[in-house]
Amino acid sequence: MVFSSTLFVFGFLPLLLLCYFIAAPKYRNYILLIFSLVFYGWGGPKYLVLMCFVVFADYAFALAIAQMKQTGLRKLFVVFSVVANLGVLGYYKYTNFLVDNINHVAHTNIQIADIVLPIGISFFTFQAMSYVIDVYRGDVAVQKNPFYVMLYVSLFPQLVAGPIVRYKTVENEIKDRTITVDDFAAGLERFILGFAKKIIIANNVGALADKIFGMAQVDMSLAWVGAVSYTLQIYFDFSAYSDMAIGLGRIFGFHFDENFNFPYIATSVADFWKRWHISLTNWFRDYVYIPLGGNRKGMPRMYVNMFIIWTLTGVWHGAEWNFILWGMYYFVFQATEKLFLGKILSKLPKVIQHIYALFVITVGWVIFRCDSGLSQCARYLKSLFSMHVTDRGLTFIRVYASEYGIYVLLGIIFSIPFYRIIKKWCLTKLEGKNKAKAVAAVVGYAALLGLFYISVLFLVNSTYNPFIYFRF
Repeated sequence: MVFSSTLFVFGFLPLLLLCYFIAAPKYRNYILLIFSLVFYGWGGPKYLVLMCFVVFADYAFALAIAQMKQTGLRKLFVVFSVVANLGVLGYYKYTNFLVDNINHVAHTNIQIADIVLPIGISFFTFQAMSYVIDVYRGDVAVQKNPFYVMLYVSLFPQLVAGPIVRYKTVENEIKDRTITVDDFAAGLERFILGFAKKIIIANNVGALADKIFGMAQVDMSLAWVGAVSYTLQIYFDFSAYSDMAIGLGRIFGFHFDENFNFPYIATSVADFWKRWHISLTNWFRDYVYIPLGGNRKGMPRMYVNMFIIWTLTGVWHGAEWNFILWGMYYFVFQATEKLFLGKILSKLPKVIQHIYALFVITVGWVIFRCDSGLSQCARYLKSLFSMHVTDRGLTFIRVYASEYGIYVLLGIIFSIPFYRIIKKWCLTKLEGKNKAKAVAAVVGYAALLGLFYISVLFLVNSTYNPFIYFRF
């Protein structure tokens, strides 16, 4: 089940809201838990059993850690948790990849049944593992109620595609939360905006990207149109899911941390990764980079730690060589920025910094997108820099401009904080003007309903509706 489906919008969510708000507060967590399990189990009950196994294993590990005094035994149960979670993740996500590469290198013919990747496994294993580590560190108190731990991991808004929520973020709200009209309204607004971003922008620029990346040959002009289209698709697809997740969480009284902060206005690669998939960046920083020593043990060790982080970031995204190459690509640029490039960039005009960052990011997304093999990456990157423009390519661009140009333009416009700036300006102008503020609120909610209606029309009239990050 996905948020951008009629089943979710007109079936699952209204039924959940009805059950949740007519129930007494003491039953609401159990209602959320039941609906969350149904939401995840919709794609296959056996994967629901797997998730429950992960949760209850980590629940037991955390209890053991909290009850033990010996540091060695406490560390041992942290190791058990890490091994269990990474073992589950590794089996389902990387076994096929490893066997294929062994067969290729050793010229063997090892045969295994295809292993289907459970939706959201990279997210819920990281959340469960972080809970155990935080209990060990003393950052959070152990939770003795197993249903609360299950609710934390399985909470449907962030379950299958993030953001990766830390237990300490929702610890108090799981036990006791107050839902205000302002929170409900803000959550609904955030959900509708995310829904529109996904349906209107991401789906349409994604359809364009698929057409171009699916061509056997492209000239330079088409290659750049495809690269820009995918750059917009992956941002609006994933940030839209995060918007909807954060909005849904707020409707039910949870305040998740932000996961995106307009990454395409970045002025460097380092700045980009402070803005993109923030929860994953922070997870690797807090649970891998800093424990490895971070930048506290000298420059050579820092670069080794960075290499490890970027290797893991690439591998986390998928069991394909292009993801590993993509991780190494960003390692090279971040290391170079730390060595000397960052100082040079800081002295240049902001517009040059933006152009540099966008160029690096866009080329990086080409590597990320070419998951049919490294040969596809090589061909597409060669086309990007071929300086070869054909009449065929220009003809395609003219056709695509008439069909998709408006969506590319909308994607570019809303990649900057346009909506946030306008909203802040309006609120400033209306400060102290209660009647005008009330009228503006009515107009604003009418506009949101109109946007939702338009988005639903796009949804029911389209058969193209993927969620990129479900595969991770």
